[in-house]
Amino acid sequence: MKLSHLLTITSLCASSAALACTGLIAAPGATADGSTLITYAADSHTLYGELYYKPAADHPKGSMRKVVEWDTGKPLGEIPEVPHTYTTIGNMNEHGLAITESTWGGRHELAGTGIIDYGSLIYITLERAKTAREALKVMTDLVKDYGYASEGESFTIADPDEVWIMEMIGKGNTDKGAVWVARRVPDDCISGHANHSRIHRFPLKDKTGHTIYSPDVISFARKQGYFSGKDEDFSFSRAYAVTDGGALRGCDGRVWAFYNKHAADSMDTYLDWVLRGQGEPLPLWVKPAKPLTAADMKWMMRDHFEGTPMDMTQDVGAGPYKVPYRWRPLTYEVDSVEYTHERAIATQQTGFSLVAQLRKDAPEPMKGILWFGVDDANTCVYIPMYSCLKEAPHEFAVGNGDLYNLKWDAAFWVTNFVANQAYNRYLQCDMEQTIESEVAQLYTEVPRLDPDVAVHFLNEHAADWSRKYTDRYRQLGEYLLVKYLDGNIKKERDGEFARTPHGMPESPVFGGYDERYYRSITTDPQGGERLKTLILPQ
Repeated sequence: MKLSHLLTITSLCASSAALACTGLIAAPGATADGSTLITYAADSHTLYGELYYKPAADHPKGSMRKVVEWDTGKPLGEIPEVPHTYTTIGNMNEHGLAITESTWGGRHELAGTGIIDYGSLIYITLERAKTAREALKVMTDLVKDYGYASEGESFTIADPDEVWIMEMIGKGNTDKGAVWVARRVPDDCISGHANHSRIHRFPLKDKTGHTIYSPDVISFARKQGYFSGKDEDFSFSRAYAVTDGGALRGCDGRVWAFYNKHAADSMDTYLDWVLRGQGEPLPLWVKPAKPLTAADMKWMMRDHFEGTPMDMTQDVGAGPYKVPYRWRPLTYEVDSVEYTHERAIATQQTGFSLVAQLRKDAPEPMKGILWFGVDDANTCVYIPMYSCLKEAPHEFAVGNGDLYNLKWDAAFWVTNFVANQAYNRYLQCDMEQTIESEVAQLYTEVPRLDPDVAVHFLNEHAADWSRKYTDRYRQLGEYLLVKYLDGNIKKERDGEFARTPHGMPESPVFGGYDERYYRSITTDPQGGERLKTLILPQ
């Protein structure tokens, strides 16, 4: 294969740019096209990245729905089915409703009892609600009626008109229900959550209807001994979450990175909160310096604190190639002192990530677009999955592969193939720019089509890019393996690997290491003197 052909297919550029998951939010008044934009990274060492899909269905009276715990696959029970359920495409449904989460655990004695875990709560609600307001009622009714089987959780609940953050935790063995608070993000603001409770004080009598909460959210905290002050001073996060260094630096730190890059005001003052637990907590939302785009949100999901005091490319742990990756465990001990790696938004063990773009003035079959990627957000390509899909594209579909069996037509595996070749070179593909320009064109072309033709065309568009992406990334992975095999860097000429006049491979470039890396070896007690070059007298 000619390399010139390969590189016109997928050109490379330097990247600018879970605990568990990261969710970022831009309300419709804070975005360039009036879309609601939310993100999600399902970070896990055991989660296979795939696109869940369930078609709409009618159900006879008396039908029951099985509830299976999302994290473990454990059957939890059954609940009555509703007469009609909506199509769900990953974390979005056919009506452009999207729901995501991040887990913060909280007080362990409040681990919930019942049969609705946080994952089932999301996917059952997507089957039953059309709007964010409907979703809030469905979710709170489900845990009230059937019990909440998880610990502390933050949910993003969004539709084309508005976006909410709801935080919920169980009541342990005292009650099968949950306590919760939900707040609507102002239309001109951005927000986020990342494995730590973000709702502190909230208005108890909000006449706008933009804050709602369970009736016993404060009284239950008093009963448990978590709070004893005035009602107006109550902080949901302080009462129910565990605030420690990991929760601040490793969790709120990720939200701070989002604010730091896009907020109108300086976020430097909140470094004291993130790094030292001092000063005012990070705000639940802030105003952006300029309207955000879906592309901004994608690149934010690839962030490693670049250009901040937590920049993962700058300490010696980044190695000679300044790589922003750290293998687990996250914390480690040296001479009885505990240290931590930074926990950035982008991480190598992501199962899947997404940017949900929910736009009220879009053609009906494009009302919701789930920009969907698998594996590390920093090396994936986000493919558009439309709210009108009739099935998940083969390359992303459930059943096309798993975590123990490599398959070359599975997007998750070819993305991992590329990522694991590129980790010591920190590369990013720009294929998304072509896809984004096509989608922008579709917003104007689709309304001119017959509705059935439009739906068919959008399904084909998602499937076509799923195939092209998987095939091109496999080619890219093969190229990277050959190019950088064994630490050598093969020379190229005219789009092909360079050969001598006699057809043999030219001597490669030996990339070596940077000065800091060499210096760290010379100062190592196990290196230093032992590795000095022997110089004999002449």
